[in-house]
Amino acid sequence: MNPHYFTTPQGVATRREITMTFWGRSWTFDTADGVFSGSRLDPGTAVLLREVAPDAVTSAGRLLDLGCGYGVIAVALAVCVPGVVVDAVDVNERALELCARNAERYGVSARVHPLLPEQANVDIRYDQLWSNPPIRIGKPALHELLAAWLARLADDGVAHLVVGKNLGADSLQTWLVSQGWVSERIASAKGFRVFQVRR
Repeated sequence: MNPHYFTTPQGVATRREITMTFWGRSWTFDTADGVFSGSRLDPGTAVLLREVAPDAVTSAGRLLDLGCGYGVIAVALAVCVPGVVVDAVDVNERALELCARNAERYGVSARVHPLLPEQANVDIRYDQLWSNPPIRIGKPALHELLAAWLARLADDGVAHLVVGKNLGADSLQTWLVSQGWVSERIASAKGFRVFQVRR
């Protein structure tokens, strides 16, 4: 994996298709080198998708996939929850291009919006935030990132986060609580914690 998947890679991309199964169906996604987990479904994301089903989205609202990569979560949510709109945010422009291609593949490009962070409308409030956050950007940058985007949750909104235990999941939960968030650990599997975070 490119250690700098949270930046836009230079050069020609080596593209590929990968297939995965979750939420009771098989999925095929376009991916490439230079993006997060470009050769397989990331184990942390797999745990998140296993522990939080699309029926957790109870209304056709506005969702955020923070650090969307090539669009697995954003596209799957749009496919499985008719009417929902997903802002798919990433700093890696190659990942955003792939996300757009995958949304088009599944016929949901009108409801999946791949965006650089600065392109997201600051006035939008999200009903749900889904993320396998980029822990490796470092703790100060991660805290700044989560503080900024969690603040965009609607009053009754909820965030679904998956974090590796060995990458500081428990200390991150402690930090979230210290910032005034209600953070509940709803699952722990394969070295990952899944948190639900509310105001």
